[in-house]
Amino acid sequence: MTGPVIEIEGLVKRYDGRAVVDGISLQARRATVLALLGPNGAGKTTTVEICEGFRRADAGAVRVLGRDPGDRALRPLIGVMPQSGGAYPGLRTEEMLRLVASYAAHPLDVDDLLERLALTDVRRTSFRRLSGGQQQRLSLAMAVVGRPELVFLDEPTAGLDPQARHATWELVEALRTDGVSVVLTTHLLDEAERLADDVVLVDHGRVVAAGTVAELTGGSSGLRFRAPAGLDLTGLDGAVEEAPGRYVVTGPADPQQLADVSAWCARQGVMPEGLRSRSLEDVFLELTGTQVRT
Repeated sequence: MTGPVIEIEGLVKRYDGRAVVDGISLQARRATVLALLGPNGAGKTTTVEICEGFRRADAGAVRVLGRDPGDRALRPLIGVMPQSGGAYPGLRTEEMLRLVASYAAHPLDVDDLLERLALTDVRRTSFRRLSGGQQQRLSLAMAVVGRPELVFLDEPTAGLDPQARHATWELVEALRTDGVSVVLTTHLLDEAERLADDVVLVDHGRVVAAGTVAELTGGSSGLRFRAPAGLDLTGLDGAVEEAPGRYVVTGPADPQQLADVSAWCARQGVMPEGLRSRSLEDVFLELTGTQVRT
């Protein structure tokens, strides 16, 4: 198959008369990682569940690998990692993974997958006795062991320690290299920045921004840093204090701008904190607001 692995046009889903997904349109390219981002209640999970075939759309068109999401022929072609659960509580780690692998024509090597996700030491431990992080990693292994063409990952590193997070990232990157398409939902914006080829940001059931990380961040336009509030910005071209103690210097974020900012801070006798270019988190907050939703 060529073309997008997911095509969504004008997707609408209502609950109790309220549109939680309100006309979303997007595409996911083959052999790429698409990060679907947004605040709680933005419509991400519902959109993904429709693509997975677990819910039906009220309006709009959705095609997954060229098929209707409800087509049973899609089952062997996609992998789904739920945020929690998905395994039989009494089965041991290796037993559960080999059971899932047995359903696939050409599964990944189970022993290798256990090792890559640091599950070898608990291969004989039942799912119910695994820690939350171990259960999370087993759910990821179950989603990918069948060599799917498309994988849906819901918060794949939630609650994991830094070492496990990096192992998960490396596995996702290896999947992409092998030609697997990945749809990722995450609240960890550094994770999206690390993994995503394309980003779709949704809010109130609508797409508010879409593009590559570089496109959304303006190609790392300008530098940002924290310092004491109220500094005299004379001599630092393009600098503004966007909030007390938070400074932005517009222009290309290149070595010359870095040198200019560092020299200016030295003249002021201040140490800039968090000196960096514009990030995906900045874009997220600008477009969705800074208030946490419940």
